[in-house]
Amino acid sequence: LHRVDRRQRQMCIRDRTKVNEAFANIKKPLIAMIRGFCMGAGVGTALHADIRVAAEGSQFGVPAAKLALGYPFKNMKKIIDLVGPAKTKEIVFTGRRYSGEEALAMGLINQLVPADDLDEVVLELATTIAANAPLTILATKVIVAEAAKDPDDRDVAYCDVLVENCMLSEDFKEGRTAFMEKRPPVFKGK
Repeated sequence: LHRVDRRQRQMCIRDRTKVNEAFANIKKPLIAMIRGFCMGAGVGTALHADIRVAAEGSQFGVPAAKLALGYPFKNMKKIIDLVGPAKTKEIVFTGRRYSGEEALAMGLINQLVPADDLDEVVLELATTIAANAPLTILATKVIVAEAAKDPDDRDVAYCDVLVENCMLSEDFKEGRTAFMEKRPPVFKGK
């Protein structure tokens, strides 16, 4: 029985690692639209998003201490980087539920909106982002991810290449031209 449990745990860890790597490799902005309960692994999943928007009435929590669960360093670092060490300890030590207002105040979510407006707000946010320069969005996403890493693990040279790609792009020319012509730019990601 012990061997089966250990094997199952190892498979679960491998699967979770693959999922985390898949989230980390998404090149497009990822928006989490949260309605209702966002607990435990739900919070972990939402932490992979670049932006988190929740409906009023949503509740958040990480009840690991009530279940004798431990979270790997990389997972804990995501929440620590977002809400800070003291708030992370409070969230995990107590295992309590937090309201959407509390989640917003601690920085766990970016926006809290009326439940009836959630779809519209997220669609508008996604549309706004999609209208902007894809190369700039990618560079920003990569640079923010690199900044969260330990200094010795950062690929600053790659970040510099992404910034240079922006400056040398057709989109940069289009952005300047559109600004001068007082019209919305039409970016192509080139």
